[in-house]
Amino acid sequence: MRKSHPVRRVVLATAATVSGVVLLLTLKPSSDPAAAAGGAASPPAAGQESAQGGAQATASGTFTGDAAKTQYGAVQVRISVSANKITKAETVQAPKGGQSDQITANAVPRLNQAVVATQSPDIDAVSGATYTSTGYKQSLQSAIDKANAAAGAGSSQDSGSAQARTVTGDAAQTQYGAVQVRITVAGGKITKAETVQAPKGGQSDQITANAVPKLNQAAVAAGTADIDAVSGATYTSAGYKKSLQSALDQVDAAPSEGAGQDQGSDPAPASKTVTGDAAQTQYGAVQVRITVAGGKITKAETVQAPKGGQSDQITANAVPKLNQAAVAAGTADIDAVSGATYTSTGYKQSLQSALDQAGG
Repeated sequence: MRKSHPVRRVVLATAATVSGVVLLLTLKPSSDPAAAAGGAASPPAAGQESAQGGAQATASGTFTGDAAKTQYGAVQVRISVSANKITKAETVQAPKGGQSDQITANAVPRLNQAVVATQSPDIDAVSGATYTSTGYKQSLQSAIDKANAAAGAGSSQDSGSAQARTVTGDAAQTQYGAVQVRITVAGGKITKAETVQAPKGGQSDQITANAVPKLNQAAVAAGTADIDAVSGATYTSAGYKKSLQSALDQVDAAPSEGAGQDQGSDPAPASKTVTGDAAQTQYGAVQVRITVAGGKITKAETVQAPKGGQSDQITANAVPKLNQAAVAAGTADIDAVSGATYTSTGYKQSLQSALDQAGG
């Protein structure tokens, strides 16, 4: 048997070592290195790696999910994300009153902890709090979707493609309940339309289930609020079109990029108007819309507030004070108005939601 030449053995060993190193470098770890040390895995808010091997789009900020309705009340979740990791989860709304207080007090902290630990909406329901857990996961998924959208928008800016923007129209009151529409716009076109609020209860459930998907599709297809009413859903259709137009108005109000740059002076900071999610209170919904420019709240107004009976007087007294406080503070950390505790709490929740959308 012929002996192997020493130089040949050295060459073969070197080649094998290089191949092994290359293989290790090309393998993608199944989880974040921190996970191996007991840390959390990468959250679903991580952006997709480019085909050219570019860096991931990074999501950072605070994102509030849509309020999820349950049999015992709304559940709404807010997450804080830093470099694609969920660093904090908190519950903005949860069922309350009677036995719900005890269930919420037990379940919510566990759900919040589970989110940070798992870094995903795939968390176990808390025993004895099935409805709250289900609503929590729905709202959490919505918040994660918003984080993903933010990461995607950030990556698209580098490639020159149109940046997507999501705006929520004002809630339009109808004879059978409020209708509110949220749209995503990119490149001057509506790419997505969804209904945040719609009439419900009794026959309204069937009408809404039939009409809303058709209206959403029509909005995307038409790109305007000039869409046909759905047969048998006249009131819902009319409210939908009003809220859709309100959302489109907000898009149109945003100044174009680069405007005023040829005037030889620094352009004025672009203003942005966003509407917070409606916050449910014991006496009715509270919803806030703010205008932000240069990172500051320049205007705050109340789209919805409790009304009827004594609520009219309380609202008339509290709302102007809350609006002023929001502009002065620039945050949702404002004092409640004396005698209007519920309205103040709802106002602050909706204001925080608007700030989250504005990137504040």
